[in-house]
Parts: sequence; C-alpha cells; structure tokens
Amino acid sequence: MISKLAYVDPSAKIADNVIVQPFAYIDKDVEIDSGCEIYPYASIMHGTRMGKNNKVYQGAVIGADPQDFRWKGQPTYCYIGDNNVIREQVIINRGIRTEGGTRIGDNCFIMAETHIGHDTQIMGRVVLGNGVKIAGNVFIDTCTILSSNVVLHENTRVSKWVFVKGGCRISSNVPPFVIMAHNPVNYYGVNSVLMQKDGKYSEKDIEDVAKAYRHIYQTDTSTYNALRRIQADIDDTPVRRDIIEFVKLVNEKLAGKKHLG
Repeated sequence: MISKLAYVDPSAKIADNVIVQPFAYIDKDVEIDSGCEIYPYASIMHGTRMGKNNKVYQGAVIGADPQDFRWKGQPTYCYIGDNNVIREQVIINRGIRTEGGTRIGDNCFIMAETHIGHDTQIMGRVVLGNGVKIAGNVFIDTCTILSSNVVLHENTRVSKWVFVKGGCRISSNVPPFVIMAHNPVNYYGVNSVLMQKDGKYSEKDIEDVAKAYRHIYQTDTSTYNALRRIQADIDDTPVRRDIIEFVKLVNEKLAGKKHLG
C-alpha cells in the first residue's frame, strides 16, 4: 500500500491499510491511522497525528512549520481527525508550543489552496472553500461554511452553523446561525436554509434566532440592552442560550463594543 517511489521515514507510524502514492513525503514523528490515502507530492510533516479515512491530495502540506516568530524550533503538533478531505495545495501549520497544537476535527472538507495557521481549532463538519486564509489561534465551530477566499484574522472566533460569503475579511467574532457578507463584513441574515436542511432545528428555532439578531444588529441599542431584550422576548431554548453565551463571551473581549461581526 506504500509506493516504492514515496519517501517514508522509518520512524513514522503508519497503519497497514494506508495508501501512500508515488512521490508523497512522510516525515519522522508522524502517525497515520487506517484508511487514509496520501496522494502524490503531498507532504505529511513531523508532529502530525492523523486519524482514520482521511484523503490528502496533491501538493498539500500537513504539519508545516508554524509561521510565527514565537516558535523557537521546539516539538509541536498538528492533529487531524477522521474522514477529512484535504484538497490540493492546502497548508496546515503546527502549533507554536508543545502543548495545544493545531486541531482539525472530523468530516471536514478543506478545498484547494486553503491555509490554516498555527494553533487554529476547527471543529467537525466544517467546509472551507478554495483559497480560504486562516491566521493563527482561530476557532471555527461545527457546521460552518467559509466560501472561497474568506480571510480570518488572528484570534477570530466563528461560532457554529455560520455561512460566510466569498471574499469576506473577518477580524472580529461571528455569532452562531448567521450569514455574513460584504466588506466591511456585516450581518446578512439567518442561515435558515442549512439549519432546516439538517433537520436539527425547527421553524420556531429559526424564528427565535431571527428575533434575537434583530435586537443585536437591527436596533440602535447597546449589547447589554440587546441581551436584556432577548431574554425578555424569547423562550429559554438551546438556540437562545447559544446566542447569549456567545455574545457574553465576545462582549467580555470587546469591552462594550456593540457590533460583533
């Protein structure tokens, strides 16, 4: 299952049914679990820990050295979960410290020429379009879609069930269940189509989300007052709690700034 034309370091730990195609490069201190396929000219660099059933396409570099002056050459890591598709020319950097590291969850689809910076955490079922650029220490929650050429700046936090339209530049934080668009980026609506398609959220959930964001984005009030209105107007449901918890977290960081996106 490993081509004689591939380079595989003798110390790499590779499961029996992994396919490594010609001209792939597997570095030392790499672990690859069963069912993975590494395509020609892909590089899996030291410190990478890869789960099951991942496909890494031509020219991708997984576990590349972090692009950060704070990294001084110490051992650091990149963790890839299960069932991910990593397309051509994707670059994923390791963390800058031995603890922590860059982490990609399960069932993600990462399209061509995407770059994921050091210590970023991407949860499961995330789609990253062609040419997405993600800086270091970014967090992306489950079931989020970033369209082509989206840029996320360092320390950005993007919550779950978010859809960001192509070419947007995100330098702040994005709350759950929204669509973001334009530059400067702004709230565009509720991500209702995907929420309904999954079947997890009811029409009432979607109505509650829309009502909550009218208070946050479409009224001339402070974040504090918007939260009070949400708590008064909307029943205590999981979607309301998700929004309130995210807004409170962001509000602590932004020290009273009204707009989140």
